[in-house]
Amino acid sequence: MDATIFQIIMDEIDPNCSFFDAWHDTFNESASFSFVDFEGLYCNATTDQIGTCWPKSNAGHLVERPCPEVFNGVKYNTTRNAYRECMENGTWASRINYSQCEPILEEKRKYPMHYKIALIINYLGHCISVGALAVAFLLFLCLRSIRCLRNIIHWNLITTFILRNVMWFLLQMIDHNIHESNEPWCRLITTIYNYFVVTNFFWMFVEGCYLHTAIVMTYSTDKLRKWVFLFIGWCIPCPIIVAWAVGKLYYENEQCWFGKEPGKYIDYIYQGPVILVLLINFVFLFNIVRILMTKLRASTTSETIQYRKAVKATLVLLPLLGITYMLFFVNPGEDDISQIVFIYFNSFLQSFQGFFVSVFYCFLNGEVRSAVRKRWHRWQDNHALRVRVARAMSIPTSPTRISFHSIKQTTAV
Repeated sequence: MDATIFQIIMDEIDPNCSFFDAWHDTFNESASFSFVDFEGLYCNATTDQIGTCWPKSNAGHLVERPCPEVFNGVKYNTTRNAYRECMENGTWASRINYSQCEPILEEKRKYPMHYKIALIINYLGHCISVGALAVAFLLFLCLRSIRCLRNIIHWNLITTFILRNVMWFLLQMIDHNIHESNEPWCRLITTIYNYFVVTNFFWMFVEGCYLHTAIVMTYSTDKLRKWVFLFIGWCIPCPIIVAWAVGKLYYENEQCWFGKEPGKYIDYIYQGPVILVLLINFVFLFNIVRILMTKLRASTTSETIQYRKAVKATLVLLPLLGITYMLFFVNPGEDDISQIVFIYFNSFLQSFQGFFVSVFYCFLNGEVRSAVRKRWHRWQDNHALRVRVARAMSIPTSPTRISFHSIKQTTAV
């Protein structure tokens, strides 16, 4: 709000800045100004460049106000006071004493090197994931022979990972000052990022739903409709994110809508469905592994090989169904060894998840490998054929050889 407009409001409606005190939840000795009788010269209520409200005060008084809660992204101790003099001529002194306002320094972490290493892991993992996901995306795009419903679902899941990781990099590029100023375009980036986060989880749900339908319910996958899965993966997250954005706009419109402080629950508008999807996928995973174990026990293989296959299947399904998010969904919150372990594992699993999905569902996919091998052999055959044709057509026919054949034909006649 413009300072002039704010001053007019203070003069006409709230000359003693009691509203400003209520906004700060600070009722201390400064509230006594509400009961001062203004006789003779006085200073009008005003706000300074920092945003501190100086109430209407009698001339010749030294006025004190609580220190600002936040300035330039730095938190200050509001139990301390700033001072400004209302001079004898009824004007405010240009100099304001903020010397008593001390910033609240964040507690130094016990293991700063570990946090730096975890940050490097985070960036490295996202870079590797984006590269692997881009290759997997191109493979699914070019190999038309493998476009069944299962691989189309894999393709869409990989697409959500790419978009999510790209938006993550954009968020990291936002300057702290822009973050504090709450720019509209910054809020838009956060909204798009959260949309892709939700679509990412819903496509994990689609993966789990497809596997559960095919393995547990033994339902023919030919009867499944692609548009149903597309609607679940891309459309259902839209109203969820719209509701979240409206809630942020009216109740938590600050800091580019990124992050959540204690006591704020608007983010649960989209985190709630994500948690529900993860729980459902956990049920899917349990049933899938149970059915796989039953089928393996009915086979003639040894028990060791049976359990090995079941564990392998479980490990392959974990990244797909997003259960890794369940393992480290709650931050320990303490700056100790448990926090360090959480930071390392969380950074690794979150940043490399896209890479794992690319490896398990594209690079190790039998259909993809077979299609790539056939395409490679076909290219080799075509290339070899072109080389042979080129060599055959590039052999010159010399005049001597022509004369010899002509002479030979003539002699024969």
